[in-house]
Amino acid sequence: MTTPTCRWGILGAAFIARKNWQAIRDAGNASLVAVASRDLARAQAFVAECQSSAPHPTVPEAMNSYEKLLARTDIDAVYIPLPTGLRREWAIRAAEAGKHILIEKPAGRDAAEVAAIIAACEKHGVQFMDGVMFMHSRRLRRLRDVMDQEAGHIRHIASQFSVSSGEDFQKTNIRSHGTLEPLGCLGDLGWYCLRFSLWAMNEATPVHVTGRIHDETAQQPDSPSVPLAFSGTLTFAGGCSASFYCSFTAAVAQWAIVSGDKALVQVSDFVLPFAGSRTTFRLIRSAFVLDRCRTDVPEGGHEETVDEPSNNAPGSQESAMFADFSRLVLSGGRDPRWPQLSLLTQRVLDACLLSAREGSRVVDLSDEGN
Repeated sequence: MTTPTCRWGILGAAFIARKNWQAIRDAGNASLVAVASRDLARAQAFVAECQSSAPHPTVPEAMNSYEKLLARTDIDAVYIPLPTGLRREWAIRAAEAGKHILIEKPAGRDAAEVAAIIAACEKHGVQFMDGVMFMHSRRLRRLRDVMDQEAGHIRHIASQFSVSSGEDFQKTNIRSHGTLEPLGCLGDLGWYCLRFSLWAMNEATPVHVTGRIHDETAQQPDSPSVPLAFSGTLTFAGGCSASFYCSFTAAVAQWAIVSGDKALVQVSDFVLPFAGSRTTFRLIRSAFVLDRCRTDVPEGGHEETVDEPSNNAPGSQESAMFADFSRLVLSGGRDPRWPQLSLLTQRVLDACLLSAREGSRVVDLSDEGN
C-alpha cells in the first residue's frame, strides 16, 4: 500500500531552501515536485546542485514561473523562502491557488501584512505556518518538561543569536537591503529570539517592550537603513522579563537561558543544533556555600540529552517541521495555533522596532489596539 504524501513546491531558489530540500525528502510523508525561480537557469542549477547532494527519488522539475508552479494540480503545499518584501504578494497568491503555505521568517514586513496573509489562508481553507524549525524539535518538548518540573516560576529569559558578517555584507547581501529585507538582523535573527521567549512563556503576549538599534546600514536612495545589531526587552504580566540581542556584527552565538526561581536551563545552540547525533541542554542549580572565610559555588548542573540529529537527517528538526506540516495537510485539518503564533511574533517584533526608532520608549502591548 502506498503511503500518502504531501506534494510540495518551492517558490524561489534561496540559499536557505537548500537545507529544506533535504528536509522534505527526509520527512517521510512528503515529496518535492517542483522548484520555481524567475530565472530558469537558476532553478535548473539549484535542482542539479541539490539533487547531487541529497537526491530525491524523482528529480523535481525546474520552472521559470511562480505563477505556473501555483497553477499546478499536482502540488498541495508550497515552501516560500522569497525575500521578506515579496512574501505578502506570493503568500496570498498561493492561498488563492489553494496551496498550503510554509513561509520563511519574518512572515512579513509588519503585522498588517501577516494578518492579510492569514486572512487569505482562512478564506481559502489552507494551513499557514512559519519556518521556525526548533518549534518542531524533540529537544524543545523535553525542555518544556524539564522547565515545568524543575525550574519553578520563570523570572527571566535571555537569548542571543548573532552571525559575524564580512566587509562586503552591506554591499552584496540581501539581508542588508532595506527594500527586500527591511527588518535586517531583527527579522532574520531576532525572530528566533522572540519566538523562543514567547514559547517559554506559553505564548503569552508581553505587556511592554523596548528596543534599541546598536548599528545599522547606511541609508541609500533605493534602500532604507536596516538594523545590523539590535537588543530588546519584553516584560510579561506577573513580573517575568526577557532580553535578547541579535547581530550581524558579533561572533556566532545562539544561546538561550531560562531562569526560574528554583533552577535555570541553558541551551547553547537553540536555533541550529551543534553537529552530532544528539541535541542537549543543561539544567543548573547553583548555590553559594559559605564556610568561614571560604566561599564556593558548585555548579550543580547536569546535561540532558535527546537522541535527535542536528540537521540533514531523518528526525532532525527541519525534517520534523515538514513532517508536521504535511501531516496537517494530509489530515484535512487546520491548526490555528501556527498562524496565531506567527502574528504574535510579528506584533512583538514590530513593537521592538517602533521603540528603537522612537528613542527606546516603552511600547505598551497590553491593549490589542496598540
